[in-house]
Amino acid sequence: MALPSYAHGASPVPLLGETVGDNLDRIARRFPNSDAVVSVHQNRRLTYARFAAETDRLAKAFLAAGVEHGERVGIWSPNSLEWVLVQYATAKIGAILVNVNPAYRLSELEYALRQSGVSTLVALDRYKTSEYLAMVREVRASLPALREVVIVGDTEPDEGETGWDDYVACAGEVDDAALAERKARCQFDEPINIQYTSGTTGFPKGATLSHHNILNNGFFIGEGCRYTEADRVCIPVPFYHCFGMVLGNLACTTHGAAIVVPNWTFDPELTLQTVVAERCTSLYGVPTMFIAELALPGFKDYDLATLRTGIMAGSPCPVEVMKRVQSEMHMPEVTICYGMTETSPVSTQTMTDDPIEKRTATVGRVHPHIEVKIVDGDGRIVARDTPGELCTRGYSVMLGYWENAEATAGAIDAARYMHTGDIASMDGDGYVNISGRIKDMVIRGGENVYPREIEEFLYTHPAIKDVQVIGVPDERYGEELCAWVILHAGSEITAQDVRDYCKGQIAHYKIPRYVMFVEGWPMTVSGKVQKYKMREESIGTLGLENAAKIVTA
Repeated sequence: MALPSYAHGASPVPLLGETVGDNLDRIARRFPNSDAVVSVHQNRRLTYARFAAETDRLAKAFLAAGVEHGERVGIWSPNSLEWVLVQYATAKIGAILVNVNPAYRLSELEYALRQSGVSTLVALDRYKTSEYLAMVREVRASLPALREVVIVGDTEPDEGETGWDDYVACAGEVDDAALAERKARCQFDEPINIQYTSGTTGFPKGATLSHHNILNNGFFIGEGCRYTEADRVCIPVPFYHCFGMVLGNLACTTHGAAIVVPNWTFDPELTLQTVVAERCTSLYGVPTMFIAELALPGFKDYDLATLRTGIMAGSPCPVEVMKRVQSEMHMPEVTICYGMTETSPVSTQTMTDDPIEKRTATVGRVHPHIEVKIVDGDGRIVARDTPGELCTRGYSVMLGYWENAEATAGAIDAARYMHTGDIASMDGDGYVNISGRIKDMVIRGGENVYPREIEEFLYTHPAIKDVQVIGVPDERYGEELCAWVILHAGSEITAQDVRDYCKGQIAHYKIPRYVMFVEGWPMTVSGKVQKYKMREESIGTLGLENAAKIVTA
């Protein structure tokens, strides 16, 4: 009988049965003088003892402001020390952190805050061209649950707003006993985090994760990278995403390693400067980030000898890029992680001592305490080396989508397997290879984009009768968005008109680069749109043959 495509990550290392806050406090007692967070762009550096104390202080400020157990506290900012403090302070009081993507614009911001019922929002006032506070003020009238906005920055607060320093100063109104009582109420199976994933139904869904979900996933990711208190991890990936806050922050704090933040957002030069200055041992990034670093004019002048490991995730990595990262960036132990937000996120990971061919051509083997299986269209497990849908079960599977039982039931089956929608195969040694996506998700430079969400928005344009959005190959981002548009009779608009309509309303990475005006699209006899045929035609029409060869090579 053929070996089935099923694997269980049996492990002698037990799961952590504690909350995020208790784990941080325990690690801080063990490594009080080690660096916990180094925010290079803010010139801030906290030891574990100081970091634990600062999160306690912010936690008391939340209590003083009346934040209750289970209330939702939002954070809208690129990477900063304040982001990390909010992450751990909310965990200590049992509040549910809602990650708001810094690329969101008005309609997306309003939806996320309203759907999750955020009562307190911590927001950076502005960064570059993003006027965060101005956008919050514009949508606030439609958010009755939002009672407090905490401003990080120098903008003068309006009514219902408080500056960060003044807000934290209120911690003095709460004593240690009150904080200890709130900490004791927290249970590790309770929800602690909501992360929005673009929805195939046109609206984002809030993946709801527990202490147990993300604390253990972060811990075992760190184990996979062989982290100790001596490690210093450079994290240029965004905190709002699991890559930053779980693979990054929680992998560090569960091991006493240092979180090193190079900048608000990714900058290849600042990232490598930080690696050198802070003597980092690990570096994170999606493939496009590593490609940008390798392409720097003065790349060879950076002394990266302190690097040992790192994580590449977010989208498939070209084999040649992985080889260059291992050799030219002094990262022989770099690992690849695969997962999804709904699974906290990592389900498989390559190990630092895996054979080179496994670390360049697969996404590794199943994580500790996780089960994975690959099934056919009837839900039956397929034989090894046979493609099918990858499903995951274990402690890492989300509690569900926030206040969306129907979507939850459609994603998690009766046996508590999360259906990923990804096409995968498992070899005889248990290594998993991801070959495609059952769903229509497009991965643009590491950002997951669901076409239906963009289609729903474009339907609101008065000139657009119908629209289909697909992914087409791109040499830089892996994939770019292409919208096929059918106009109402008598309407005339340009591709730039479509893009301009999107600006300020949806995130920049969701705005279609290509717009094709058509009379219709290929369909099956049963009336289903054949997006693969649209992709093939788009490649020819747009002259993307070379990009297609590079991306699929």
